Amino acid sequence: MDPLTDVRQISGIAYGFIASKTLFAALNLDLFGRLSARARTLAELSDEMGIPEHRLLTLLTACVSLGLISQEQGRYANAPASEAYLVRSAPAYFGDYFRFQIDRQIYPLLLNLDEALQGRAKQSRYAQMFNPAEAEYFTRAQHAGSLGPAAVLQKAVDLPGARRMLDVAGGSGAFSITLCRRHPQLRATILDFPAVIEVAKRFVQEAGFEGRVDYIAGNAVTQAWPGSQDVVLMSYLLSAVDGSAMRRLFIKAFQALEPGGLLLIHDFMVDDDRSGPRSAALWFMTFLFDPGAVSFTPSELVALAQGAGFVGASVRELIPGITRLLVARKPS
Repeated sequence: MDPLTDVRQISGIAYGFIASKTLFAALNLDLFGRLSARARTLAELSDEMGIPEHRLLTLLTACVSLGLISQEQGRYANAPASEAYLVRSAPAYFGDYFRFQIDRQIYPLLLNLDEALQGRAKQSRYAQMFNPAEAEYFTRAQHAGSLGPAAVLQKAVDLPGARRMLDVAGGSGAFSITLCRRHPQLRATILDFPAVIEVAKRFVQEAGFEGRVDYIAGNAVTQAWPGSQDVVLMSYLLSAVDGSAMRRLFIKAFQALEPGGLLLIHDFMVDDDRSGPRSAALWFMTFLFDPGAVSFTPSELVALAQGAGFVGASVRELIPGITRLLVARKPS
């Protein structure tokens, strides 16, 4: 990212949260779903949503300015991206990820970012995983947010002959479901907090894979891992744990794998020179509420993999500008 040269660029950063909250409000009101069937007038939307026209007009104007919707001859319609990703009935619907994780959990947490930087945070980001209601919201949101990366990962990595996969901190089971669908011979085990496991069971059952997915309820850092695995997957785990636990997780993965087994680590990573990318760097800010959490680079993870005994470690981009995938193998 080039250094900023204009105060208006700084203002764009400072005011960015207003755009975020505008999107969240529109999602919570199901505005995009209401505009999916046909374009609507202000009066029609006001009657249907029970919001006075003068208030709703302000929201619609803001959404038009952001490019989320369009307005022509007094009728409002979804932008193409909003129709594809923000309508609840759409196959690629992504809105619950924004509604439940970003708006409901991450946004309020960041109100105390100053305290987190000073080590005075009152709540760990993942303390909510022990609360069944909050675990429900988080896991539902994470499922929507993980299906896309899981689809990319299953195309990027082939698993010929793999029979057993341990999905560590597997959340909703999005990766397990996707990889089991791609590889008919594969059986997965999801390890995660008890409240998360209960939600994952529902997603797995809905997908029709309950006979091929097992569960272990526990903390990934302290829980014993089953052995004889052909694949160990850790997605969004390293960014969420104490930095001092990372080496231990690599060692546990090595011990859990069969000779020749594959380690897959999907997570946020910043460039080796720590100049970006912006999205990954900003995501690491959300983990500051866990005092020991650290940001990391591809080279740092490769070194940890090699230190645990893995060979052939390589890193590739998975979600452009946000996440990367480390692939390494236990020697045969």
